[in-house]
Amino acid sequence: MNLTPKEIVEYLDKYVISQNDAKKTIALALRTRYRRMQLSEELQDEIMPKNILMIGSTGVGKTEISRRLAKMMKVPFIKVEASKYTEVGFVGRDVESMVRDLVVSSIAIVKAEKEEKNREKIENYVINKIVEKLLPPLPSGASESKQDDYQRLLEAMEKRVIAGEMDDKIIELEIQKIHVEFNDTNLPPEMAKVQESFSKVFSQMNKEDNKQEVTVKDAKSILKTEASAKLLDSTNINAEALKRAEDGGIIFLDEIDKIAVSEKSQGRNDPSKEGVQRDLLPIVEGSSVTTKYGVINTDHILFIAAGAFHVSKPSDLIPELQGRFPLRVELESLTEDTLYKILTQTKNSLLNQYEALLSVEGVKLVFEDAAIHAIAKLAHRTNELTEDIGARRLHTVIEKVLEEVSFSADEYKDEEFIITSELVHEKLDVVVENDDLSRYIL
Repeated sequence: MNLTPKEIVEYLDKYVISQNDAKKTIALALRTRYRRMQLSEELQDEIMPKNILMIGSTGVGKTEISRRLAKMMKVPFIKVEASKYTEVGFVGRDVESMVRDLVVSSIAIVKAEKEEKNREKIENYVINKIVEKLLPPLPSGASESKQDDYQRLLEAMEKRVIAGEMDDKIIELEIQKIHVEFNDTNLPPEMAKVQESFSKVFSQMNKEDNKQEVTVKDAKSILKTEASAKLLDSTNINAEALKRAEDGGIIFLDEIDKIAVSEKSQGRNDPSKEGVQRDLLPIVEGSSVTTKYGVINTDHILFIAAGAFHVSKPSDLIPELQGRFPLRVELESLTEDTLYKILTQTKNSLLNQYEALLSVEGVKLVFEDAAIHAIAKLAHRTNELTEDIGARRLHTVIEKVLEEVSFSADEYKDEEFIITSELVHEKLDVVVENDDLSRYIL
């Protein structure tokens, strides 16, 4: 993905307000990966990714940045929570499964690209199969004039199928049993292969005709899957996906502070926490992980870790793991002004979402500027008085303000409903100022 750091930051600016340091750091890390791929193979092997540790309270944009990167980028990307992994020997997910998840993600990306590239071939296969069912072929001894007539009918039928005119017609289709892949990435690759072998054996034993009557519209999607399986080379897809995951894969490791062992804990923490860190270390440093699609080397996978670090500190992680995250960036807490900008300047903001949702009921929702300022102010005030959950507080605050109009939307059909600052204060003032109420309601 050939985007400059400035272009990456500009894209993130549409969805994430402030946090400029974090956006610049990530943009540079992504651009460095592109630069590395332009060098000779010898130099590429030497240049290691600069892993990033993002530190900040919940709701300040750490996960949002990662979510938007996943949508923007054409590279394998997964987001995982460090807290769901356990040390080898404990019941739970093994840390190597995150790398296998990355490979599965990479295969999905490559397969989608190949399908797009071969879209015309796949569409032709689907249309030809459907037309064959609608117009059975002529017997072998048919005269030349009949063959010409049949060819004209065939072309006319193809046009009608493509135009969707035949979508309601019923045809009999032999549904091929599609081989189901087992993508439980927590299983050892050997066990996953054994499961797949059993699946193939049972599918061979159960080869009876599976003819079903379906509409032409349904047949199009069924045959598209069949065409994709027949026309695309899965071996090449898997090989390319492994290579992409190795060279351009990104793993976003959230909640990393949950596996840090705080000095204050005096050994009361779950003993598997430090074990998870030790298991993570070889993955982040660079090692070979066996997957059912082949062996993947993690040397050049970029790891972006994030955590609030309220109870623990980055220095509570084991020293070897700390050293593997050289780039550290602290995200700022959200101010009242930032919360206002989140509501008004982000693409597909919360306010736009609520306006669109209520428009389905015929209600035109209008937010006065003073009301938006009041929402931002009260959300910020609640964050100060109780736990600071950042921008997530906006969801609960707005939901409380719109509760009545949302419930009785049918009464306001084809009307304009204006959200004023008076309405916001009426709904929220008592709740915000009452500490007990705000803890339970907001």
